[in-house]
Order: sequence, then C-alpha cells, then structure tokens
Amino acid sequence: MSIKDAYNQWSNQYDTNVNPTRDLDKEATIQTLSKYNFDSVIELGSGTGKNTEWLITKAEKVVGLDFSIEMTNLAKAKINTSQVYFQHADLNLKWEIENESANLITSSLTLEHIQDLNHIFQQAYQKLKPNGFFFICELHPFKQYTGSKARYETTEGTKELEVYVHHISEYISEAKKSKFNLIEMNEWFDEQVENEIPRLISFVFQR
Repeated sequence: MSIKDAYNQWSNQYDTNVNPTRDLDKEATIQTLSKYNFDSVIELGSGTGKNTEWLITKAEKVVGLDFSIEMTNLAKAKINTSQVYFQHADLNLKWEIENESANLITSSLTLEHIQDLNHIFQQAYQKLKPNGFFFICELHPFKQYTGSKARYETTEGTKELEVYVHHISEYISEAKKSKFNLIEMNEWFDEQVENEIPRLISFVFQR
C-alpha cells in the first residue's frame, strides 16, 4: 500500500486512536513555537489539522499542504476559517506557493516519508521570507534504529507505513547546504527517565 493510500485509510481514526507520538508532537510544537513571532505559515503534512488549530491562534494565515485527500477533508471540516487554506499537494514536487510568502514553515511527523531532504530544504528556503523560521519535529532516528515507525491498527492487523531513516547529521548538513542556520535542537521524551530513548527530535532553522 502506498503512503498516500495508507494515510487515507488511517484518517478515520487518526485523531482518536492511542498515539503518543502524535500527542508529544503537538506538545513539542506548542512549547517550541510559542517563543517565536510569526503571522504567515506554511504547514507541511498538515494532516487532520491537529497543529493547525494552535497555529491559527498566533498566525493570520496558514496554508496546509498534505498529500492525503481524506486527511485534508477532515481538516477542512474541523477548521472552518478564512485564516486557513488547505491544499492537496505532493511535497516531493515543486510547491505551488509564492516565493518568500511565509515567515514560518512547519513540518511535523512528515519527513520520515520523504526520501530527498535536499528538495524539502531548497523549497522551504525559497518560500520563506528573509529571517523566516523552519521548524521540524520528527520521530527521533534513535527510535527508528530500534524499528519504530508510523503504524496503525485495523481489523486485519497492524499496518506499518513505508519510512526513510534520516540521521541527525543529515538534517543539519542538508539545512546547511540550503544556507539555513540552526537556531535550536531539542529531544523529546515520553517521561524524563534515565537512559530512555527520546521519542522525537525537533529543529528550528532560520533562513
């Protein structure tokens, strides 16, 4: 099953099933981005709008890009405001958005499904205004090394999605190639337990 089809199928339970990765990502997004000022956002992998709901409390405009039609339809039904425009899009292709149109781009639990990070960073650099921020929050590669990946339950059993492992050094080196500066990097844990593997990693890069 393709990633797109898997997320279409997952959409009807994505907001309601037990998903500590989804919940921690939302917490990490709010804690991190509360420190920054922004008014125009491009949200990569906007999904059902779980982070969009908070982003519009700070931003005047959010454009959400996602390749799952069913996820996007749920987001549209949930968030009915002129502040938000949801667009069906394949992030592997050129983003149909005006250059230098946003001062924040976010990507949450999305890049594990993208093989070519260079394309993502290049597109993000083009779409950001000067000094704009690129926030990334993804499943920690340490978790991926142990076999953890996006998955959901169905009546036929567990469905695992196709994913790519991106090392910490890869995020940083690809960002540097596209002329981004690293502002902060954080690791996020389920609980602060000694020797626990972090669940998520986040970065804030600046153009």
